[in-house]
Amino acid sequence: MTNRYRRPQVCVLGSAEPGSEAWELAGEAGRLLARLKITLVSGCGSPATREAAQRAVDADGLVLSIVPPDVMPPDDWPATVVVPSGMGDARNLLMALAGDASIVIGGRAGTISEVCLAWLHRRPLLPLVGHGGWSDTLPTNPPDERQNSPILPWRSIDELSARLAELKLGTGHTQSGS
Repeated sequence: MTNRYRRPQVCVLGSAEPGSEAWELAGEAGRLLARLKITLVSGCGSPATREAAQRAVDADGLVLSIVPPDVMPPDDWPATVVVPSGMGDARNLLMALAGDASIVIGGRAGTISEVCLAWLHRRPLLPLVGHGGWSDTLPTNPPDERQNSPILPWRSIDELSARLAELKLGTGHTQSGS
């Protein structure tokens, strides 16, 4: 059944250095989400998540940015909607809950916490593999043994598009129960 009001929402989590292949794929993921009419959810705090958000905005996509402080970010922040949570790192729970799934790119400690929270709340995880960072190990080293949600790795934008289709996310689809 299609929800005629709410678009699917996918979190983009992680980090990658500007100019790296992972950073470029993050940007392409943002553009893909916009093309599929999926709302991108991000804190836009790392170069990779900011690039994904920027490319989604540039492609006329919707970007929801949930930021840790209690103040609005600068005017050039790449988002169509901003939620200043005032929660510091506790806002990672909002990030985990705000997506029908989470794309994971590279990542450090903050990414790990967001991924574990998404896992606990049964959100599918889409880790970029083959480009370094914590997302590389996620398919073979899930947060725990419970198998709470699917872990669907991807290496290219075509693979990411196929994974989103497997989850029935994209134009005309929302995941039930989220």
